[in-house]
Amino acid sequence: MADIVIDASSLAAVVFEEPEGESVLEHCRGFRLLAPGLVDYEMANICLMKKRRFPEMAEKISQQFENYRQLDLKRCEVELGALLVLAEKTRLTAYDAAYLWLAMESDCALSTLDKALNAAWRSTLTTRQN
Repeated sequence: MADIVIDASSLAAVVFEEPEGESVLEHCRGFRLLAPGLVDYEMANICLMKKRRFPEMAEKISQQFENYRQLDLKRCEVELGALLVLAEKTRLTAYDAAYLWLAMESDCALSTLDKALNAAWRSTLTTRQN
């Protein structure tokens, strides 16, 4: 089974049943999911923000987060020095650079709904092909 790195934006779309969730599922079908360990903190924060924004749905959002915690998602270590260099080079946040670094290091695809991260990923693919 091939690997794919999935970021919090893609995971949240699936977990919290956002409109883009179906396309993320299609894109990731058949892959083993990888993410840097920080993904759990990002997902917890997304959950918190959703509960604050939609208090009437707090119970459902909490259940969705519990479902997330049961996903077969491999959490990976990220080399911080290399991540910082990559973040500076791509002008990404350190958080987003962690996903990019992991995809590059694992030589696998990346699933993201983040425009800046996707652009950096596409640029990396172009550079690698040349």
